[in-house]
Amino acid sequence: MKVGLKWALSDAHVPTGQDNSQRQLSVSLSASGEGSQAPINLCFVLDCSGSMGGIPLKTVKQAASRLIDRMTARDRISIITFNHKAKILVENQPATDLENIKRKIDGLKASGGTCIDDGLKAGIEQLASGKEGRISQLLLLTDGENEHGDNARAVKLANVAVGYNLTISTLGFGDHWNQDVLEQIADAGGGSLNYIQHAEEAVGIFGRLFTRIQSVGLTNAFLNIELADGTRLADLKPVAQVAPETVELPVVQQGNEAIVRIGDLMKDQPRVVLLNLYVPRLTASTAVIAQLQVTYDDPVIEATAQSTEKFAVNIEAQDAYVPAVDAGVQQNILALAKYRQTQIAEEKLKAGDRKGAVTMLQSAANTAIQMGDTHAATVLQENATVLQTGNELSKSDQKKTRIASKTQLR
Repeated sequence: MKVGLKWALSDAHVPTGQDNSQRQLSVSLSASGEGSQAPINLCFVLDCSGSMGGIPLKTVKQAASRLIDRMTARDRISIITFNHKAKILVENQPATDLENIKRKIDGLKASGGTCIDDGLKAGIEQLASGKEGRISQLLLLTDGENEHGDNARAVKLANVAVGYNLTISTLGFGDHWNQDVLEQIADAGGGSLNYIQHAEEAVGIFGRLFTRIQSVGLTNAFLNIELADGTRLADLKPVAQVAPETVELPVVQQGNEAIVRIGDLMKDQPRVVLLNLYVPRLTASTAVIAQLQVTYDDPVIEATAQSTEKFAVNIEAQDAYVPAVDAGVQQNILALAKYRQTQIAEEKLKAGDRKGAVTMLQSAANTAIQMGDTHAATVLQENATVLQTGNELSKSDQKKTRIASKTQLR
């Protein structure tokens, strides 16, 4: 399995007479080529607090059992349950005795409070014990606030997990979970944030997540950027992922070198990263403004720190400047704008600036329309209208807004 890398600039030309030209560099990364599927190391971390009683827990049991049926004897499985404390329901083991594992799931009862970070810690420990030569993924599901835990600790644990090459995705069930916390955990853990609004959606969402896990070909990918003299990254939020979901990515810079962790690379769905660059004054010519290289692990052959060739990023400086705009990069810029506009709207609403929140939600809706993301545009405009009429956004509305900002809902 190899890394598929494609890059494009928002505008492949710059005028020679300009000291600094801002350009966005879009980098698409995927796993490509033939190769066997690496086995999966999966851990469920399931909220079994009192509020999960009845239909929620019944539905989660069904969804988890359906997913387990798709596992093979090459895979490994572990299950953690948590309320105000964590419990190991299934220790990390080969996914062979599936009927016994499903019986344990079926016997789960709901009681107690919620301590997400205790469940997460236990899940990471179980997942780490079976990670060698496997794609290791943790699915954290909760329906409530972390009332007996520490949110900062939960996010810190997600960062620790990434250091072990473990990926964490979060699932919020119902309307009373904290989208800020679950988003932060998923973003830090290199996974996705998911919203199960209605119980009947659980099986489908679990299934889509498992399909995504199965499509992972390479793991622990880092994008290494070597900038030419004079070229620099923007000072504020210079790098973001815009697909399959939008995430602000941390970057480590030292001189002309910058490193960004990308995480898992999938075969069916590329990760698209957008870099905000400033290009110095150039004489009329084609110039290399950056070189890109990816390091990664290949779990099938248990090889770590593999490297691609270096890919040169070229730009043409013109005396008679004619723009060469890339439509795909423009779409990526709009995806990031939609996310950031929605974030600003949420911040303004929290600060009591209802009018400012309405304006930013409307801007985000218009951006979604430009992208052709009509579902997101509808969600964002409807919520702007709710605020405009003097009403409050429901918890469901708030969560729909967050999901609409991060993903394309078409």
